Amino acid sequence: MAKQKKAPRPKAVTPKGFRDYFGTEVTERSEMLQKIAGVYHHYGFEALESAAVETVEALGKFLPDVDRPNEGVFAWQEADENDKGDWMALRYDLTAPLARVYAQHRNDLPNPYRRFAMGPVWRNEKPGPGRYRQFYQCDADTVGTNSMAADAEICMMLADTLEAVGIPRGDYLVRVNNRKVLNGVLEAMGLAEADPKRDDVLRTIDKFDKVGAEGVRQLLGKGRLDASGAYIDGVGLEEAQAEPVIAFLTSKADDVAGTMENLRAAVGDSKIGQDGIAELEQIGALLAAAGYSDDQVLIDPSIVRGLGYYTGPVFEAELTFEILDEKGRKRQFGSVAGGGRYDGLVKRFTGQEVPAVGVSIGVDRLLAALREKGRKGGTPAGPVVVTVMDKARMADYQAMVSELRQAGIRAEVYLGNPKNFGNQLKYADKRNSPIAIIEGGDEKEKGVVQIKDLILGAKIAESATLEEWKERPSQFEVARGDLIAKVREILASQQDESDA
Repeated sequence: MAKQKKAPRPKAVTPKGFRDYFGTEVTERSEMLQKIAGVYHHYGFEALESAAVETVEALGKFLPDVDRPNEGVFAWQEADENDKGDWMALRYDLTAPLARVYAQHRNDLPNPYRRFAMGPVWRNEKPGPGRYRQFYQCDADTVGTNSMAADAEICMMLADTLEAVGIPRGDYLVRVNNRKVLNGVLEAMGLAEADPKRDDVLRTIDKFDKVGAEGVRQLLGKGRLDASGAYIDGVGLEEAQAEPVIAFLTSKADDVAGTMENLRAAVGDSKIGQDGIAELEQIGALLAAAGYSDDQVLIDPSIVRGLGYYTGPVFEAELTFEILDEKGRKRQFGSVAGGGRYDGLVKRFTGQEVPAVGVSIGVDRLLAALREKGRKGGTPAGPVVVTVMDKARMADYQAMVSELRQAGIRAEVYLGNPKNFGNQLKYADKRNSPIAIIEGGDEKEKGVVQIKDLILGAKIAESATLEEWKERPSQFEVARGDLIAKVREILASQQDESDA
């Protein structure tokens, strides 16, 4: 009888396109989400937590840049006797589930319905550097109103959120545009709604930030050579026909009034274009009345991302401070949030058009920005570690750590093998613990404890002379009853040095 082969051990590797997050990253994200939720709640938005799984039918064909309804998602078919079970999928964003929730519960929800949602989403796409198949989104949406006050409010809230998480004024800008104005430009070009060239024009406009006005002009015409020397065929428009697009993209003036005047020239007699300009003017007036200036929220026709998805105003939050790229070149950090008005999403379920507007913040991008600014990152302090000198006295140590926790101090008892005391201190170092508490038999008899300032001890070990070490000891003996007061004193001094 042949010897049965052992099954190979599974490889301990993260699936392609996914990653693991450890203590500091998880804590920083949690703190950021709490701050964002605080701003959203302050604005009157209510929290919603919907299922991570939706039916493919409910998700529909709304994932950007794909052709089939279930392309780009992680989907599977429910098993049943006839192999006709529902197709299910992990959500790819937080907006499609909102449309389903609103359609399902609309009779019980207030109208308009204001909700925020936070959580992971999944995209079955090719991963790349910094591009993962699972990532966090943080959304806020208002469903059920056509009022431009809802759009203006989203812009205000976005500005307040960025400042709340640590991005100061001057380091960000929320830019606002309107899809209706672009539709007016397309009408002024003589491109009917069914004209296939409209999509080609939209794709070309979306390259504006990469190729500039002249590059767009060439791509709308015969074509252009790209940076690699390859020739890219153009849309084939006559120069005069392409001119409204260039006028639209370059319409930003020194003030909002001048920008509006340039946009009117770009859209000509198009009614939908004029409607879009009127909406931008309303948003601008509401922002000004609420005290938001152009260095926070700015009407800017050069923002063209997402125009194919949204039906009215669109906004994008951009961080304007400079960072160094992987080659040491200076560049702006770029976009961390985007949104707009999408009045057709709920109609799939109800048959009736329901107006909606929302914004989505890229949490991981925003965390990366804060690390670049030095406001996040580094190694946070771990818990105070109560060492174990005698296993038989574990109850004493547990009582001590409980006392620390009740005083609001993060603490833990060492739970490894206490035989080698040096290993306990190594463990505390690995946990980045600020303090170690030591109480052996002698200390117990005398009614004292030893408190070791691990942060100061590490600094002294790096550079102090013997005399300096004697003048500034890092270990103290205090009465057992003074434990909490002394720990608080040391933690406060460590925090002061860290802030200095």
